[in-house]
Amino acid sequence: MSGELRHELDGDVASTFVAAARECLDEGLHKIEHCLGQLDDEAVWWRPTPQQNSIANLMLHLSGNLRQWIAHGVGGAPDVRNRPMEFDDRSGRPRAELLETLLAAVRAADEVIGGLTAQRLVQPRRIQGFDANMLAAVLSSVAHFRGHTQEIIHITRARLGDAYRFDFVPQGLEQVAAGGENP
Repeated sequence: MSGELRHELDGDVASTFVAAARECLDEGLHKIEHCLGQLDDEAVWWRPTPQQNSIANLMLHLSGNLRQWIAHGVGGAPDVRNRPMEFDDRSGRPRAELLETLLAAVRAADEVIGGLTAQRLVQPRRIQGFDANMLAAVLSSVAHFRGHTQEIIHITRARLGDAYRFDFVPQGLEQVAAGGENP
Protein backbone atom coordinates (compact mmCIF):
# COMPACT_ATOMS: atom_id res chain seq x y z
CA MET A 1 0.00 0.00 0.00
CA SER A 2 1.42 3.38 -0.94
CA GLY A 3 2.14 5.93 1.75
CA GLU A 4 -0.38 8.33 0.24
CA LEU A 5 -3.17 5.73 0.23
CA ARG A 6 -2.30 4.66 3.79
CA HIS A 7 -2.44 8.31 4.94
CA GLU A 8 -5.86 8.72 3.29
CA LEU A 9 -7.20 5.57 4.99
CA ASP A 10 -5.78 6.67 8.35
CA GLY A 11 -7.53 10.00 7.94
CA ASP A 12 -10.84 8.29 7.13
CA VAL A 13 -10.60 6.08 10.21
CA ALA A 14 -9.60 9.05 12.37
CA SER A 15 -12.41 11.27 11.11
CA THR A 16 -14.91 8.42 11.57
CA PHE A 17 -13.71 7.88 15.15
CA VAL A 18 -13.83 11.62 15.90
CA ALA A 19 -17.38 11.90 14.52
CA ALA A 20 -18.54 8.85 16.48
CA ALA A 21 -17.00 10.10 19.75
CA ARG A 22 -18.60 13.52 19.34
CA GLU A 23 -21.99 11.98 18.52
CA CYS A 24 -21.78 9.64 21.51
CA LEU A 25 -21.13 12.57 23.86
CA ASP A 26 -23.98 14.53 22.30
CA GLU A 27 -26.41 11.62 22.65
CA GLY A 28 -25.41 11.09 26.27
CA LEU A 29 -25.87 14.78 27.02
CA HIS A 30 -29.31 14.67 25.40
CA LYS A 31 -30.32 11.76 27.66
CA ILE A 32 -29.10 13.62 30.76
CA GLU A 33 -31.03 16.74 29.74
CA HIS A 34 -34.12 14.57 29.17
CA CYS A 35 -33.84 13.28 32.74
CA LEU A 36 -33.24 16.75 34.20
CA GLY A 37 -36.36 17.98 32.43
CA GLN A 38 -38.39 15.56 34.56
CA LEU A 39 -36.78 16.41 37.91
CA ASP A 40 -36.79 19.39 40.24
CA ASP A 41 -33.68 20.73 41.97
CA GLU A 42 -34.24 18.64 45.10
CA ALA A 43 -34.63 15.41 43.12
CA VAL A 44 -31.30 16.00 41.33
CA TRP A 45 -29.56 15.81 44.73
CA TRP A 46 -31.53 12.73 45.89
CA ARG A 47 -29.52 9.58 46.61
CA PRO A 48 -31.23 6.20 46.29
CA THR A 49 -29.19 5.10 49.32
CA PRO A 50 -26.65 7.04 51.39
CA GLN A 51 -23.82 5.09 49.74
CA GLN A 52 -24.90 5.97 46.18
CA ASN A 53 -24.28 9.16 44.27
CA SER A 54 -26.88 11.72 43.37
CA ILE A 55 -27.44 12.82 39.79
CA ALA A 56 -25.88 16.16 40.75
CA ASN A 57 -22.70 14.48 41.99
CA LEU A 58 -22.54 12.35 38.84
CA MET A 59 -22.86 15.47 36.69
CA LEU A 60 -20.01 17.12 38.59
CA HIS A 61 -17.99 13.92 38.23
CA LEU A 62 -18.61 13.75 34.48
CA SER A 63 -17.61 17.40 34.11
CA GLY A 64 -14.37 16.78 36.01
CA ASN A 65 -13.56 13.65 34.03
CA LEU A 66 -14.10 15.35 30.66
CA ARG A 67 -11.99 18.32 31.69
CA GLN A 68 -9.17 16.14 33.04
CA TRP A 69 -9.05 13.44 30.38
CA ILE A 70 -9.96 15.34 27.22
CA ALA A 71 -9.55 19.10 27.75
CA HIS A 72 -6.36 18.66 29.79
CA GLY A 73 -4.99 15.26 28.82
CA VAL A 74 -5.65 15.49 25.10
CA GLY A 75 -6.05 19.23 24.57
CA GLY A 76 -3.41 20.59 26.94
CA ALA A 77 -5.67 22.81 29.10
CA PRO A 78 -4.67 23.18 32.76
CA ASP A 79 -5.72 20.31 35.03
CA VAL A 80 -8.00 21.91 37.62
CA ARG A 81 -9.87 18.82 38.72
CA ASN A 82 -10.81 18.23 42.36
CA ARG A 83 -12.19 14.70 42.13
CA PRO A 84 -13.13 14.27 45.82
CA MET A 85 -15.24 17.45 45.65
CA GLU A 86 -17.28 15.94 42.81
CA PHE A 87 -18.63 13.33 45.22
CA ASP A 88 -18.53 15.34 48.47
CA ASP A 89 -20.52 18.33 47.21
CA ARG A 90 -23.86 18.67 49.01
CA SER A 91 -24.44 22.32 48.08
CA GLY A 92 -27.89 21.79 46.59
CA ARG A 93 -27.00 23.99 43.61
CA PRO A 94 -29.85 24.32 41.11
CA ARG A 95 -29.92 21.82 38.27
CA ALA A 96 -29.59 24.66 35.72
CA GLU A 97 -26.21 25.57 37.22
CA LEU A 98 -25.12 21.93 37.27
CA LEU A 99 -26.21 21.54 33.65
CA GLU A 100 -24.26 24.64 32.61
CA THR A 101 -21.14 23.17 34.26
CA LEU A 102 -21.64 19.92 32.36
CA LEU A 103 -22.42 21.73 29.09
CA ALA A 104 -19.20 23.74 29.38
CA ALA A 105 -17.18 20.55 29.93
CA VAL A 106 -18.87 18.80 27.00
CA ARG A 107 -18.28 21.81 24.73
CA ALA A 108 -14.60 21.92 25.71
CA ALA A 109 -14.22 18.18 25.12
CA ASP A 110 -16.08 18.37 21.81
CA GLU A 111 -13.81 21.16 20.60
CA VAL A 112 -10.69 19.15 21.45
CA ILE A 113 -12.05 15.95 19.92
CA GLY A 114 -13.11 17.81 16.78
CA GLY A 115 -9.52 18.92 16.18
CA LEU A 116 -7.95 15.45 16.38
CA THR A 117 -6.15 13.94 13.40
CA ALA A 118 -4.85 10.44 12.76
CA GLN A 119 -1.37 11.59 13.75
CA ARG A 120 -2.53 13.15 17.02
CA LEU A 121 -4.74 10.22 18.00
CA VAL A 122 -1.72 7.94 18.40
CA GLN A 123 0.35 10.40 20.45
CA PRO A 124 1.06 9.23 24.01
CA ARG A 125 -0.24 11.00 27.09
CA ARG A 126 -0.13 10.48 30.85
CA ILE A 127 -3.47 11.31 32.43
CA GLN A 128 -4.50 10.81 36.06
CA GLY A 129 -1.50 8.53 36.49
CA PHE A 130 -2.34 6.36 33.46
CA ASP A 131 -0.37 6.04 30.24
CA ALA A 132 -2.55 6.16 27.12
CA ASN A 133 -2.60 7.55 23.63
CA MET A 134 -5.10 10.25 22.70
CA LEU A 135 -7.48 7.77 21.07
CA ALA A 136 -7.56 5.61 24.20
CA ALA A 137 -8.07 8.69 26.39
CA VAL A 138 -11.05 9.86 24.32
CA LEU A 139 -12.52 6.37 24.11
CA SER A 140 -12.16 5.86 27.86
CA SER A 141 -13.70 9.21 28.75
CA VAL A 142 -16.60 8.89 26.30
CA ALA A 143 -17.37 5.35 27.54
CA HIS A 144 -17.20 6.65 31.11
CA PHE A 145 -19.62 9.45 30.18
CA ARG A 146 -22.10 7.03 28.65
CA GLY A 147 -21.86 4.62 31.58
CA HIS A 148 -22.76 7.31 34.08
CA THR A 149 -25.46 8.57 31.71
CA GLN A 150 -27.16 5.19 32.09
CA GLU A 151 -26.76 5.50 35.86
CA ILE A 152 -28.46 8.92 35.74
CA ILE A 153 -31.33 7.39 33.74
CA HIS A 154 -31.64 4.59 36.30
CA ILE A 155 -31.69 7.03 39.24
CA THR A 156 -34.29 9.17 37.45
CA ARG A 157 -36.47 6.11 36.88
CA ALA A 158 -36.06 5.01 40.51
CA ARG A 159 -37.02 8.47 41.72
CA LEU A 160 -40.02 8.93 39.41
CA GLY A 161 -41.34 5.39 39.14
CA ASP A 162 -44.29 5.20 36.73
CA ALA A 163 -44.13 8.97 36.15
CA TYR A 164 -40.86 8.58 34.20
CA ARG A 165 -41.25 9.60 30.55
CA PHE A 166 -39.14 7.60 28.12
CA ASP A 167 -37.05 9.55 25.63
CA PHE A 168 -37.31 6.83 23.01
CA VAL A 169 -40.28 4.63 22.24
CA PRO A 170 -39.87 2.01 19.49
CA GLN A 171 -41.67 2.86 16.26
CA GLY A 172 -42.15 0.42 13.42
CA LEU A 173 -41.40 -3.27 13.08
CA GLU A 174 -37.62 -2.95 12.79
CA GLN A 175 -37.23 -1.05 16.07
CA VAL A 176 -39.72 -3.21 17.95
CA ALA A 177 -38.10 -6.45 16.68
CA ALA A 178 -34.67 -5.16 17.75
CA GLY A 179 -35.90 -4.62 21.29
CA GLY A 180 -36.37 -0.91 20.78
CA GLU A 181 -33.21 0.05 22.62
CA ASN A 182 -31.45 3.22 21.60
CA PRO A 183 -27.76 2.65 22.49
